[in-house]
Amino acid sequence: MLYYIYDGSFDGLLTCIYEAYYRKEIPEKIVSKEDYQGNLLSREIHIDTNDEKAKRVYDSIKNKISKQSLENVFYTYLAEIPDLEIWIYKYLKLGWKIGRSIDLNLTDDRVLKIHKTRLSVDRERHRMLGLIRFRLLDENIYYAPFEPQFNIVGLIAPHFAERLSDQNWIIHDVKRGIGAVYNKEEWIIRDIDLKKDMEYGDEEIRYQKLWKEYFKSIAIKNRINPRLQKSNMPMKYWRYLVEKN
Repeated sequence: MLYYIYDGSFDGLLTCIYEAYYRKEIPEKIVSKEDYQGNLLSREIHIDTNDEKAKRVYDSIKNKISKQSLENVFYTYLAEIPDLEIWIYKYLKLGWKIGRSIDLNLTDDRVLKIHKTRLSVDRERHRMLGLIRFRLLDENIYYAPFEPQFNIVGLIAPHFAERLSDQNWIIHDVKRGIGAVYNKEEWIIRDIDLKKDMEYGDEEIRYQKLWKEYFKSIAIKNRINPRLQKSNMPMKYWRYLVEKN
């Protein structure tokens, strides 16, 4: 069994795909070095990320398959599910074979897997646009912690850069220790390692209290349906909702 080991980055994955294609090898698995566990029966090849090779694969997907397929691949990568790399590899091999019609082949397991994964990521991205809750810190920075299932902070940041363009803000993926940081001009993804709890100003505390009171006041007791509420807004997202704390 042939295993490709890479650094876990998207460019690293594209480099692995480049190497597999030009070496005419068929890896059994493509695994990030953080997830890899040694296997005595496997032959390991460590692939160093190469920006030029990654760009060639990126351009080839966009031009020889489609921009939609490139987006499908990127969203699947962000899902961080087991064996996503090999599914992407198989999907792209098919894409380079049949071209732009690849996404019409929904009965093919490779296409169906990528489409289902991409849909799950896009669904969570859309959901979090309405569930992100910003808190105003003492430093006049708006801070929004959340723990998404998928690595979507880079997908939602452009929305808030447009909607909150006149504010400094941080969207913090607590689960992964990363965040989107915006300075009224541009946003970047960076590591975030908090050593202490964020401190809110008096105004923020007052607004949180008002919001909780409003949330309670508009509820109609006779129509409260916990099962429906959990269906529309899964409990895994409640931790960082002001109105649920």
